[in-house]
Amino acid sequence: MLPQDPIMLYSYLNMKLRDYYPSLMALCDDLDEDEATLLLTMKNAGYIYDREKNQFVQE
Repeated sequence: MLPQDPIMLYSYLNMKLRDYYPSLMALCDDLDEDEATLLLTMKNAGYIYDREKNQFVQE
């Protein structure tokens, strides 16, 4: 289960992307999460996914 707090979610996702997954798609596939929903949740919190860095960054 993913953290509900946006700051905790940001930290959790970036740690997982940095240490375990080569892409957001791989993370979502492995954790059985919907990528579009996750992107929208993070966008609403002020973060966007940077594919080159494979990290969420502030908008």
